[in-house]
Amino acid sequence: MKKFALTMLLGLVVFSASACTLGVDSDGESITIYSERHYDTDQILFDRFEDQTGITVNVIDGDADPLINRLENEGEDTSADVLLIADAGRLHRAKDKNLLQSVESETLSNNIPSNYRDSDNYWFGLTKRARVLVYHPDRVDESALSTYEALTEPEFEGRVVTRTSANIYNQSLMASFIEIMGQDDAKAWAEGLVNNFARQPAGNDRDQAKYVVEGNADIAIMNTYYIGRMMNSSDAFEQEVADTVEVFFPNQETTGTHVNVSAAGVTRYSSNPEAATQFIEFLSNEESQSSFANANYEFPVNEHVEPHDLLKSWGDFKAQAINLSVLGENSQRAATIMDEVDWR
Repeated sequence: MKKFALTMLLGLVVFSASACTLGVDSDGESITIYSERHYDTDQILFDRFEDQTGITVNVIDGDADPLINRLENEGEDTSADVLLIADAGRLHRAKDKNLLQSVESETLSNNIPSNYRDSDNYWFGLTKRARVLVYHPDRVDESALSTYEALTEPEFEGRVVTRTSANIYNQSLMASFIEIMGQDDAKAWAEGLVNNFARQPAGNDRDQAKYVVEGNADIAIMNTYYIGRMMNSSDAFEQEVADTVEVFFPNQETTGTHVNVSAAGVTRYSSNPEAATQFIEFLSNEESQSSFANANYEFPVNEHVEPHDLLKSWGDFKAQAINLSVLGENSQRAATIMDEVDWR
């Protein structure tokens, strides 16, 4: 796999002449973001929003569940205006807890396809991550790969690795299978996959790719954007891993590859919902979407924006044709099934 240098950070700070203002008389306005994301790209975009609008952006970082719990405990006293989470399922959970408010925005409807936003407009996807198969080309012929379901076949016994059942990416993957296959077939798939694990699940997505290169497995289930980040890591071994493995998008002839989103919603008790909505609209515009795509190797949700050259080099792919709200609706059942089949 060819190495792509990280060149786009400079582009993040070079703005077009047209990006001067979003037309708000801020008059000392501010918004507070509760964010699970912790990337330099995001802060650069937050700063750009401040420069263009005069609206101050305060950021409180944390993990998704503690942020949602904090928002719930604070109630009407919260300072949060926007909840930004790296999983559609957890945004659905926040919606179910009545922590978000519905937003009517023509801009968001135009910029974000309907399957990547809540059907009732409580949250809006901003970046996409595909959960793919990453394999060692010396030990796996690409022609042997086809679907997620095929990983349960005897030929892959002892060859597959992925994260634990507690990982939200795997829970959302499982939730998508419940929607597409039904509970019984989804459970049968999970059980078959567990039987073909090369080792007990452990570590993060980067570790799964490392296990493959180290010879502990042949195929990993992981998110695409980690490969891009590893290619430009300061860790020489991570660079080697990213240069070695190949990416395969499963289910292209059937139901499509699983995709999840980072997404944002306006909090129920926001003190400035208009500015909060404008902030999410800003993150969905073409300039911001290009920044997300080029600096963090995520697929843009805005269909007018091209992905990074690395992602384009893997080719176009078909995604699962489901509204991502179902990831939250099916999440509890997904976790239960994974526990039942001993996916630890």
